[in-house]
Amino acid sequence: MTVKYTKDHEWVRVEGDVATVGISDYAQSQLGDVVFVELPEVGRELTQGKEAAVVESVKAASEVFAPASGTVTEVNADLEGEPAKVNTGAEGDGWFFRMTLANPAELDGLMDEAAYKDFVEGLH
Repeated sequence: MTVKYTKDHEWVRVEGDVATVGISDYAQSQLGDVVFVELPEVGRELTQGKEAAVVESVKAASEVFAPASGTVTEVNADLEGEPAKVNTGAEGDGWFFRMTLANPAELDGLMDEAAYKDFVEGLH
């Protein structure tokens, strides 16, 4: 299992050719209380760097971008009734969707956890 991060604060956990995607704990802390999540449809083809989902908080709405290209295989339906799971478990129960990767090599350009922590530190 590998976890990578994007500069847009998405995380992707890869197991084989299946990737689970969500927003980082840093991103949810910046957003504040999450009140709504718009998830992609199962079967949707995603392109790396393009919008995949939307998360809305009491402060703002923010796009969630696909960390890699692929096909959505599952969404976290729990978020529809309980969007606050993004706040309580951004990198756990608050995941957004799972996808089959079209080109796993696209993940090579993403940051590992240590690099992402350094990136976030540089934002302050």
